Amino acid sequence: MSNNENDTAAAETETKYDLSKFTTERLLSNNTDRKSICVLGKFKDVPNEEEQALLIFEKGAFTEEQVLSADPEKSIFQFVDTLNTNFLNDIYGHFTLLVKPVANSIKLNIIHPVTEKHIQKYSNQNLFIVQETADQYREITEPYLTKGQFSLDWCYNILEHKQEEERIVFEDPDTTNGFIILPDLKWDGKTKETLYLLAIVHRRDIRTLRDLDNSHLDLLKNIRDKSVETIEKKYDIPRSQLRIYVHYQPSFYHFHVHFTYLKHTAPGINCERSHLLDTIISNIEILPDYYKKATLSFTVRETDTLYEKYEDIINGSTNSLSNNCNPNKKIRVE
Repeated sequence: MSNNENDTAAAETETKYDLSKFTTERLLSNNTDRKSICVLGKFKDVPNEEEQALLIFEKGAFTEEQVLSADPEKSIFQFVDTLNTNFLNDIYGHFTLLVKPVANSIKLNIIHPVTEKHIQKYSNQNLFIVQETADQYREITEPYLTKGQFSLDWCYNILEHKQEEERIVFEDPDTTNGFIILPDLKWDGKTKETLYLLAIVHRRDIRTLRDLDNSHLDLLKNIRDKSVETIEKKYDIPRSQLRIYVHYQPSFYHFHVHFTYLKHTAPGINCERSHLLDTIISNIEILPDYYKKATLSFTVRETDTLYEKYEDIINGSTNSLSNNCNPNKKIRVE
């Protein structure tokens, strides 16, 4: 399906939400770096008005086309309605622009009905870095993964072509080494500068990095090679400008790989969470069960159930180590 066809399909999709009927109950987060804000509230015009909804607003990024294009319908210089002067000083000028709506779009994600886990995930709170040994994974983390996680129905709907079929960028249908590529919800699917794609595997027996071994090398290489080829052809971004990585812990427990444009500072690329796919492949080639033996770092939120499981270990490390070398150091994340 072409970009134009995708855009048309998206435009023809009717929304079931009327934002004028939304009542805000609480501000969960305000990220000034990403120009995003997350609020909790309720819609008055839905069948169950007591169900809470979570709304994430994010201002769009500029595109090179808006600045470089000579087409007046695309150039940002033609979108200016008002230019207000704040001050002038020698060679420096400070202004405020009011632009037409076409150049001032806001991306919106809605989760409805929202669960308590979603509210915790999108709320400002303290994070803690945990250094998880292989034994701690088996005794603490793995039992946690078997219960209390977000539903994966939305993921299976994509894999079974029940939902979001028009958003699929590429598919390898092989049941062992196949996968689907589609835009992450953090990307508008159009702005090249903020490209963010996910490759979701068809097989359902891999939850996290910990499950990987040498039996999965063909899968990992297939994802890397075919995804790179697809992205180069479709978006004109070479492999050398792609950031290809896996999260640990992931946001959902069905194995997937992230692809972002190297120019874009995408959320979740922090060193305590992201593992480059090429490094993963190399580690497994050196030691087939590397990720079943290695100590892996990850972060937990203060309100996570997993934090409760590791709280004694975290507090014990805090008491025994200085702040400069504490592996379970507390950090503030917006």
